[in-house]
Amino acid sequence: MANVVRAALVQATWTGDTESMVAKHEEHAREAARRGAKVIGFQEVFNAPYFCQVQEPEHYRWAEPVPDGPTVRRMRALARETGMVIVVPVFEVEQSGFYYNTAAVIDADGSYLGKYRKHHIPQVKGFWEKYYFKPGNAGWPVFDTAVGKVGVYICYDRHFPEGWRQLGLNGAQLVYNPSATHRGLSSYLWRLEQPAAAVANEYFVAAINRVGVEEYGDNDFYGTSYFVDPRGQFVGEVASDSKEELVVRDLDFDVIEEVRQQWAFYRDRRPDAYEGLVQP
Repeated sequence: MANVVRAALVQATWTGDTESMVAKHEEHAREAARRGAKVIGFQEVFNAPYFCQVQEPEHYRWAEPVPDGPTVRRMRALARETGMVIVVPVFEVEQSGFYYNTAAVIDADGSYLGKYRKHHIPQVKGFWEKYYFKPGNAGWPVFDTAVGKVGVYICYDRHFPEGWRQLGLNGAQLVYNPSATHRGLSSYLWRLEQPAAAVANEYFVAAINRVGVEEYGDNDFYGTSYFVDPRGQFVGEVASDSKEELVVRDLDFDVIEEVRQQWAFYRDRRPDAYEGLVQP
């Protein structure tokens, strides 16, 4: 019997406040569950605007603890209600002065499995993230969920192959990459890098991008979220570049082992020859 996982992702427009944004995602999750999805992921800092287009202290107000903050508590209740695994990206405050770009992972029974903290923090026009976030320090966890082994990478991380590989070595079958990426040079990379990472590491990738124009800055997030398989092929159509969308796709996890037998990249790795890769 095929090991097929029905997976979902949401690319959403900003509503103007956290309460309505979280409520909207709850409704998308319920619809995904009605359509048979067993795992769902949301976009980067999903319960807030992408405030990193400016550097203003007022935006620290979006931060909350993980897992004890209000959003993660609501998502735990939602997971219990829907029976889905949920990947929940939020702005995390650990203690005064310690802030991270984080994604909590919640199992289908509502249990909190842990979190991933974004490792690579950009500081360029439109993405002033070092103003807000410390680099991640929680490693490369892969969570043993009700649907299989799920990892997380976040937005700018995707440009760095090392983390993709570490997630694969840690056993990931599906990696969610929640993002906030606007139109420009990166739109070409968006359709290139993540399929390449899926091929190199032979697992499924869920690439999620925000969509629409938000109140901070005038950048237009281009959506085009998708699932990609271990052969680097899109699973179904890529989402709209301008409209909110719930994407639900069937992922055949048996393909992972099939591809790893055909393309024996893990067998043929040469870690003994890679010492130079970890030199600064």
